[in-house]
Amino acid sequence: MKIRFLGATTTVTGSCHLITTNSHKLLLDCGLFQGNKEIERLNEEEFDFDPSEIEFLILSHAHIDHSGRIPLLVKRGFKGKIYCTDATADLLEVMLKDSASIQERETEWKNRKNQRSGKPLVEPLYTMKDAEEALKYVVPVMYDQLVELHESIQIVFNDAGHILGSAIIELFITENNDVSKIVYSGDIGMKNRPILRNPTLIKKADYVIMETTYGNRVHEDNSDSIKRLIDIVLKTIKRGGNVIIPSFAVGRTQELIFEFNRFYEENSAYRYELKDVKVYVDSPMAISATEVFRKNAQVFDKDTRDYILRGDHPLDFPNLVFSRTAEESVALNTDPNPKVIISSSGMCEAGRIKHHLKHNLWNPKSSIVFVGYQAKGTLGHSILKGDKRVSIFGEKIKIEAEIHNLEGFSGHADQNGLVQWLGGFKMQPKKIFLVHGEEDSKSDFAETVKSVFGYDCTVINGDTEFTLTKDRVVSVDEAKKEIFTPEYLSKIKRRISSVHDALESILYNTHLAMGPDMSPEQIAEINNLIIGLEKNTYSLGSVMTLDPEESVEYPEE
Repeated sequence: MKIRFLGATTTVTGSCHLITTNSHKLLLDCGLFQGNKEIERLNEEEFDFDPSEIEFLILSHAHIDHSGRIPLLVKRGFKGKIYCTDATADLLEVMLKDSASIQERETEWKNRKNQRSGKPLVEPLYTMKDAEEALKYVVPVMYDQLVELHESIQIVFNDAGHILGSAIIELFITENNDVSKIVYSGDIGMKNRPILRNPTLIKKADYVIMETTYGNRVHEDNSDSIKRLIDIVLKTIKRGGNVIIPSFAVGRTQELIFEFNRFYEENSAYRYELKDVKVYVDSPMAISATEVFRKNAQVFDKDTRDYILRGDHPLDFPNLVFSRTAEESVALNTDPNPKVIISSSGMCEAGRIKHHLKHNLWNPKSSIVFVGYQAKGTLGHSILKGDKRVSIFGEKIKIEAEIHNLEGFSGHADQNGLVQWLGGFKMQPKKIFLVHGEEDSKSDFAETVKSVFGYDCTVINGDTEFTLTKDRVVSVDEAKKEIFTPEYLSKIKRRISSVHDALESILYNTHLAMGPDMSPEQIAEINNLIIGLEKNTYSLGSVMTLDPEESVEYPEE
């Protein structure tokens, strides 16, 4: 089996990983590269594989940096199935259609310029028709269920707590009677955040592919960020300015609505002061995504479900206004009344946010508040790093507004959260691959993992392929120099019921206690037993009603 890392290897966008077995090829994610022109040109290059040979695409979540090249994949020959959670499937329709619309509009704008200068016309990366075609291949599944893609390939989606429907993927692959388990983290969320459940801790894996977006940074506490946000709003409104919040349409926007709802309802001291201050969500995609959130309350955390049962939906309040039309959006910048505007895109690269920045960045009365990651090369990153002027729609804008960065609203786990998630494994994985982070973030996190757990991580920088063998992991270049004759052991498939928890605990503790004295064959046999038990537990889960938030405590000794 081979793993090739084709995206999110030098940046936090373009997530795409190819797994090749003896007889199958599958992808983990197929995201759009986002950033400066050099980075975005990567989207136009041919895929480093034949899309028609890919049988399955397993999608961790709907964010465009993980899903945005799916229509292009289909356009170039992919005809397989796209597996994702049911909530992701709902969001994916919104995200891909919006992305296609952006591709078409930007191409139309480029072609008008090309016509005037006598340059050849260009085609969009993909069209709305391509996006609609891609959606036909989507297969929605539930969390915590074992899904069989083939008799030798099974997957399980676990809640990642990052955005609605986001998943940590367990992938079971059988080759020559030997079972290997790959865990793909997708994007890991923060614990104890509103609306979503906490990220799932995984107990066992042979190989881990892990994101490191904030691998070397610790977020401000969420409650501190909420307090700072309200203080910024109050101060900005008092001086007659607007609060502009570039926000990702899926995830951060809904959390901001939740927090503003709670503030407006629970802070009577400020109610009169803010009674006429509107909070505008100016993003058609964010509006559609919020409607998808409302329809998927089954995956909310317990506190949010209880909130709804008390008769108050957390994603709505009297001062909230959704701006749907272009005319409504334009009117916000001619309205003299102080206001809060939440608009996408989160990195300020497209959408209505650029218009609001153009009209507010120069104004010292206004505030620009960042609540999400700003990748290098984006307009958001330029503003946040302290540039004095930026170019928007070909016009140089002087930055006089107050600039704030509230990382406590980030949907990504920080360094502490990533360490905590990795600490959920009961045994050391054979290999941990670090992706989806800037170079220093990945390397710093590798050092942290070494310090905390004693594990060596493989930092992925650029297009890299590895061959996974029973006893070790080697790069393809190394494999060419050696001849491997891996010894495969017995294939064990058992169905269990009431005895599962006790038996699995015995196996884990036997491995931990006797590991140094066991032969490779015995270790491999126990690993296969554990994986077989896990797979059969998920199978049983499809016919049993289980609380997804319930966890099993394993004895320490």
